[in-house]
Amino acid sequence: MRTVVTGSIATDHLLTFPGSFADQLIADQLDRVSLSFLADRLDIRRGGVAANICYGLGLLGLRPVLVGAAGTDFEPYRVHLKEHGVDTDSVHISTDLHTARFVCTTDRRQNQIATFYAGAMAEARTIDLCDVVARVGRLALVVISPDDPQAMLRHTAACRQHDIPFAADPSQQLARLNRAEVRQLVEGARWLFSNEYEAALLQERSGWTADQIRARVGCWITTLGEDGVRLQSADRAPVVIPAVPVEGVVDPTGVGDAFRAGFVAAATRGVPLADAARLGCAIAATALDYIGTQEYRLYRDPLLARLRNAYGIAVPARILPHLRELT
Repeated sequence: MRTVVTGSIATDHLLTFPGSFADQLIADQLDRVSLSFLADRLDIRRGGVAANICYGLGLLGLRPVLVGAAGTDFEPYRVHLKEHGVDTDSVHISTDLHTARFVCTTDRRQNQIATFYAGAMAEARTIDLCDVVARVGRLALVVISPDDPQAMLRHTAACRQHDIPFAADPSQQLARLNRAEVRQLVEGARWLFSNEYEAALLQERSGWTADQIRARVGCWITTLGEDGVRLQSADRAPVVIPAVPVEGVVDPTGVGDAFRAGFVAAATRGVPLADAARLGCAIAATALDYIGTQEYRLYRDPLLARLRNAYGIAVPARILPHLRELT
């Protein structure tokens, strides 16, 4: 059975600002901000949350199905994804709009200011998961990542209707969703993904406490940056998995997507969730060594070395049987 990832497909414009955003902000004038940052570097890369996750899953041998909307400028991107093991035949192509754009500026402290233009992503709401099932067969999991809000709600409803396990990853779209919509996306998810800020926002937007959220999902996975990952479920005490140490971070963009790819790849193959999170952390650490969200490569020996150095020799021994596709 196949893993489907629904969500954004975008082109990333990544700029580097050598100073600090905080130094440019005036505390008593934050209601009238008018700033311009002189960037000293621009990198144009392939991106979008769903495409980023699929890229990582493809490197790990899952042959994931990407479901989202893109423009007629998508063809070179499609070729790139197919070359890395991603099934793109369920991507909707708009005849009127460009593929979405993500413009992100990162300062020297790794703070980021970003703008996202939806473009063709707005047409993702026209995609029917039933058509995907008809093409590829029964689905093992659908990851519902940030997308057109109506598309996210439609895909979640389809998963419930057809009894397909799903993972909820509303993240950047939480600010766009009302209480009822947030609850609809979360309720019944096998896994719920967030970062620490989004975890707090999720409680505010849903009106649920942390305990109430845990009671409604199988496992709530919260990334904590350099502090690692927290796993929470209703019937167990929270577990914090330390991050894999990284020296000299090159670019943090897309590191959460790399984590999700590692976690989903391992967990859908039956790896215990704590070890799935450890693999996710190791892949996230690998992604931090590269500029761009789909530039990193995965090789068995360096990846196992990261796992061994961070978590001891027993962890790679447990995960190794699930990494046969890596060279």
